[in-house]
Amino acid sequence: MAYLQPDKPEKVYLPAIRTAKESGKKLVCLTAYDYPTARIVDEAGVDMILVGDSIGNVIHGYGNTIPVTLDEIITALIAVKRGTERAMVIADMPYGTYHVSEDESVRNALRLMKYGGAEAVKLEGGRNRVKLVRRLVDEEIPVIAHIGLTPQSVYKLGGYRVQGRTAEAAKRLIEDAKLLEEAGAFAIVLELVPREVAEIITKDLEISTIGIGAGAECDIQVLVLHDLVGMTFGRQPRFVRQYSSVRDVMTAAIQNWSNDVKNGVYPNEKESYGLTEETKKELEIS
Repeated sequence: MAYLQPDKPEKVYLPAIRTAKESGKKLVCLTAYDYPTARIVDEAGVDMILVGDSIGNVIHGYGNTIPVTLDEIITALIAVKRGTERAMVIADMPYGTYHVSEDESVRNALRLMKYGGAEAVKLEGGRNRVKLVRRLVDEEIPVIAHIGLTPQSVYKLGGYRVQGRTAEAAKRLIEDAKLLEEAGAFAIVLELVPREVAEIITKDLEISTIGIGAGAECDIQVLVLHDLVGMTFGRQPRFVRQYSSVRDVMTAAIQNWSNDVKNGVYPNEKESYGLTEETKKELEIS
């Protein structure tokens, strides 16, 4: 039997993530929610693309991630998959899609992979998700776990606060990370975790840590693309470093175009379509 190899040789799969961890090579992950953004992110050399439930905040304008539906993630995922050649594509499991029975959770994860094209799924929670992670991995579904600040638990946590500040809380995070590794997760997101705790976890685990607001020692760094390029509104967390302001660029372009239209200089003759001289004669147009 011949095995087709449709992807480019450098396509990022699980072995590449493991090899990077073993060699100490840092990787990067960004969010994307549509085709053009995915193409730009992928062509820029990003290793992993997360179709995150942050779509609720930065695309749909929800106050948090809780209202995001499986269909919203799948629609975005299909578009992102079309725009991606090299990066690994990961899908968030939205709130409520894995808080049900194991069988239903597996079905939801399978939908993300079978119909959306996800190459891995991500879900939030520590020791309370160990059994589910093990079940998903048993069903050949690659899983990224997520501990520390878990945005889907915002009401329980009482806001977006750094987690693991006390010795007891830090020990619990370290234990959770180890349990999730043993359950079969191939990476763990550490969000808003003290850098010292993230460093301990990163050194203790054989699998990769993905940091967001967790210091520089994590194996992989992830950010929401809109934060990185200045496309969000309001106050940003301390860990966000804005590398450009696409919002300012877009605002200037829109205002310049609007002014040109109002002043009658857009569109000009080269930017519009005219009739041939013969047709103009027939219509008696000078």
